[in-house]
Amino acid sequence: MTIWENVNPEAPVLVLGSAAVDTIAYPEGALAEGVAVPAQMRTAFGGVARNVAENLARLGQPVIFISAVGRDSPGEQLLAALQQLGVDTQAVIRTEAYPTGRYVGVLRAEGGLHYGLHDMRISQSITPEYLRSHAHLFEQASALVMDANLPKATLRTAFSLARKAGIPVAADPTSPQLAVRLKRHLPRLALITPDHQEAAALLGRPLEPTRFEEVIRAARDLVAQGVGLAVITLAEFGLCYATPETSGHLSALRTEIIDPTGAGDALLAALLFGLLNGFPVDDAIRLGISAASLALHAEGNVPADLSLERLYDQLVL
Repeated sequence: MTIWENVNPEAPVLVLGSAAVDTIAYPEGALAEGVAVPAQMRTAFGGVARNVAENLARLGQPVIFISAVGRDSPGEQLLAALQQLGVDTQAVIRTEAYPTGRYVGVLRAEGGLHYGLHDMRISQSITPEYLRSHAHLFEQASALVMDANLPKATLRTAFSLARKAGIPVAADPTSPQLAVRLKRHLPRLALITPDHQEAAALLGRPLEPTRFEEVIRAARDLVAQGVGLAVITLAEFGLCYATPETSGHLSALRTEIIDPTGAGDALLAALLFGLLNGFPVDDAIRLGISAASLALHAEGNVPADLSLERLYDQLVL
């Protein structure tokens, strides 16, 4: 983990990837095909990378955001909200070719995602050429964190620019379908935070989230392929992790689950914040667990009261 010892925590984190408007539906009864079910719904700004950027900003970390939004009202409002938090959005692409990204998630009445729909065509606007024209942002950054919504060629360019700039790279695989885009880049990842389904897609074998030794072995296998720190999240069962030196399982914090959306993004952001600021790996991971717990208990994708003090309060409780 020596790469984290060489970073400047006061330098901005470069966050690269998706920005969207999320609509999440909470059914009040059992779901059935072809049947309309009463539901409560909420709309919030989302996108994995955007969520990570907001979490980092709320923790006081300088952030530069590269993404794409449409020349529409949702895009304008999304950027304005980030700017109010101090996020540098000057490198965000504004395009008329596509609308701002959208995500629709339908939860099960008992909790958890039933199905999700997304329109992230706008991610095609983030091209390798665009990243190369902003290579100076990589050189200014303390680290790069990105999601897997990016086109394959853009991912390759991002890894190349980060390597030339000498900065660590963290990634959220985003979904089992998108996770495979990161498979060839595992040796260049200082940090990856898949859930058990995304880890299964990366490794090409199923994982049972309640078999902790099996999941720890999967985290070790990711490290054996070159990952610096692999954290496999297991929802209410906590997480398993591995580095070249250590591995283990940590339980989740007990909390009432109001909204499961964004918990993984909060974990990644707080974990990265801890690593950048010199926390030992175990402590940084616990910081991430605390952030995920706050996100689960909050309405929306990012806890509005997120702060380092709030994270410590969670750990004490």
